Amino acid sequence: MRAALAASAALALSAAAPAAVAAPAADPHGLSCEKGKHNIDDYTGWALCTNVGSEPITFWVHLVCGWSPDVDGEHIRLAPGDSSQSTAHCSSLGSGIGEIQVRSS
Repeated sequence: MRAALAASAALALSAAAPAAVAAPAADPHGLSCEKGKHNIDDYTGWALCTNVGSEPITFWVHLVCGWSPDVDGEHIRLAPGDSSQSTAHCSSLGSGIGEIQVRSS
Protein backbone atom coordinates (compact mmCIF):
# COMPACT_ATOMS: atom_id res chain seq x y z
CA MET A 1 0.00 0.00 0.00
CA ARG A 2 2.77 2.44 0.94
CA ALA A 3 4.63 1.63 -2.27
CA ALA A 4 1.51 2.35 -4.31
CA LEU A 5 0.99 5.69 -2.53
CA ALA A 6 4.64 6.66 -3.01
CA ALA A 7 4.48 5.76 -6.72
CA SER A 8 1.29 7.75 -7.28
CA ALA A 9 2.76 10.76 -5.42
CA ALA A 10 5.91 10.60 -7.56
CA LEU A 11 3.81 10.47 -10.73
CA ALA A 12 1.73 13.44 -9.58
CA LEU A 13 4.87 15.48 -8.87
CA SER A 14 6.48 14.63 -12.20
CA ALA A 15 3.28 15.51 -14.07
CA ALA A 16 3.09 18.88 -12.32
CA ALA A 17 6.74 19.79 -12.97
CA PRO A 18 7.12 22.40 -15.74
CA ALA A 19 8.65 21.22 -18.99
CA ALA A 20 12.05 22.60 -19.88
CA VAL A 21 11.92 25.09 -22.73
CA ALA A 22 14.96 25.58 -24.93
CA ALA A 23 16.16 29.14 -25.20
CA PRO A 24 16.11 30.56 -28.74
CA ALA A 25 19.47 30.39 -30.45
CA ALA A 26 21.38 33.67 -30.30
CA ASP A 27 22.31 35.44 -33.51
CA PRO A 28 25.87 34.76 -34.69
CA HIS A 29 28.44 37.33 -33.55
CA GLY A 30 28.27 40.49 -35.64
CA LEU A 31 24.69 39.96 -36.86
CA SER A 32 21.31 41.25 -35.75
CA CYS A 33 18.57 39.07 -37.29
CA GLU A 34 14.84 38.59 -37.50
CA LYS A 35 13.57 35.11 -38.40
CA GLY A 36 10.19 33.77 -39.42
CA LYS A 37 7.96 31.64 -41.60
CA HIS A 38 6.38 32.89 -44.78
CA ASN A 39 2.85 34.26 -44.17
CA ILE A 40 1.08 31.80 -46.46
CA ASP A 41 3.61 28.94 -46.71
CA ASP A 42 4.58 27.12 -43.49
CA TYR A 43 7.39 25.33 -45.37
CA THR A 44 9.33 28.51 -46.30
CA GLY A 45 11.48 30.24 -43.69
CA TRP A 46 13.63 33.36 -43.80
CA ALA A 47 16.24 35.35 -41.90
CA LEU A 48 16.68 39.08 -42.39
CA CYS A 49 20.06 40.11 -40.97
CA THR A 50 22.07 43.28 -40.52
CA ASN A 51 25.85 43.26 -40.13
CA VAL A 52 26.39 45.21 -36.89
CA GLY A 53 30.09 44.34 -36.77
CA SER A 54 33.12 46.00 -38.31
CA GLU A 55 34.09 43.19 -40.75
CA PRO A 56 32.26 41.62 -43.73
CA ILE A 57 30.32 38.48 -42.78
CA THR A 58 28.53 35.72 -44.69
CA PHE A 59 25.28 34.31 -43.27
CA TRP A 60 22.49 31.95 -44.31
CA VAL A 61 19.21 30.67 -42.90
CA HIS A 62 19.14 27.00 -41.79
CA LEU A 63 15.77 25.26 -41.48
CA VAL A 64 15.25 22.18 -39.33
CA CYS A 65 12.56 20.42 -41.37
CA GLY A 66 11.19 17.68 -39.14
CA TRP A 67 10.72 14.51 -41.17
CA SER A 68 12.51 15.91 -44.25
CA PRO A 69 16.22 16.71 -44.54
CA ASP A 70 17.26 20.09 -43.13
CA VAL A 71 17.95 22.81 -45.70
CA ASP A 72 20.14 25.90 -46.00
CA GLY A 73 19.23 29.13 -47.78
CA GLU A 74 21.47 31.14 -50.04
CA HIS A 75 24.72 32.40 -48.54
CA ILE A 76 24.67 36.20 -48.30
CA ARG A 77 27.80 38.33 -47.81
CA LEU A 78 27.20 41.58 -45.92
CA ALA A 79 29.52 44.55 -45.54
CA PRO A 80 29.35 46.38 -42.19
CA GLY A 81 25.98 48.16 -41.89
CA ASP A 82 24.36 46.23 -44.77
CA SER A 83 21.18 44.12 -44.50
CA SER A 84 19.77 41.31 -46.61
CA GLN A 85 17.56 38.22 -46.45
CA SER A 86 18.22 34.50 -46.94
CA THR A 87 15.30 32.12 -47.56
CA ALA A 88 14.92 28.34 -47.71
CA HIS A 89 12.10 25.85 -48.27
CA CYS A 90 11.47 22.53 -46.52
CA SER A 91 10.12 19.65 -48.59
CA SER A 92 6.31 19.55 -48.61
CA LEU A 93 6.53 15.78 -48.03
CA GLY A 94 7.74 16.43 -44.46
CA SER A 95 6.21 17.95 -41.36
CA GLY A 96 7.26 21.55 -42.02
CA ILE A 97 9.66 23.88 -40.22
CA GLY A 98 10.58 22.84 -36.69
CA GLU A 99 13.23 25.50 -36.09
CA ILE A 100 14.79 28.45 -37.89
CA GLN A 101 18.49 29.15 -37.29
CA VAL A 102 20.99 31.66 -38.63
CA ARG A 103 24.50 30.44 -39.41
CA SER A 104 27.58 32.37 -40.44
CA SER A 105 31.15 31.98 -41.56
